[in-house]
Amino acid sequence: MTIRKVLRMGDARLLQRAEPVSHFDTQQLHALLTDMRDTMHALNGAGLAAPQIGVGLRVVIFGVQRNSRYPDAENVPETVLINPVITPLGETMEEDWEGCLSVPGLRGMVPRHAQIRYQGRDEFGALIDLTVSGFHARVVQHECDHLDGILYPMRIRDMTKFGYNEELFPGREMQDE
Repeated sequence: MTIRKVLRMGDARLLQRAEPVSHFDTQQLHALLTDMRDTMHALNGAGLAAPQIGVGLRVVIFGVQRNSRYPDAENVPETVLINPVITPLGETMEEDWEGCLSVPGLRGMVPRHAQIRYQGRDEFGALIDLTVSGFHARVVQHECDHLDGILYPMRIRDMTKFGYNEELFPGREMQDE
């Protein structure tokens, strides 16, 4: 089990655009994914992008099972998504609270497309092509933003809805996503 250090907002590497993966089903890719899974699970994250651990590749993982951290969220199957392409379906946007392992201790109200189609590859190179909405769509958009050097605070429209967890949600234990 290897838990990697998660880069925090302010590290210039988080602002860079990640490079596409050109080879699938390699020992290096599988080792990266093992480290990403171990790190995400150890930190109770909903997802993790390779740039968050200092690897500039277009690789994300995500997945959430119903738990107290996400009481209203549907289950999101654990997924490896490589070289993703996101297509918004419709104009509808939804705002909700987000946190991030790279922005620890803070939350913000972030607008996201309500329904998206995402395409990419898994670690073996097999095609992934799904249409999702709700929390699943939010998680995918959040993680894929990391691949383009975008952190969720950059998407916040109303900075009065951005702050420390304990100030925004007194008495409620919050974890970073």
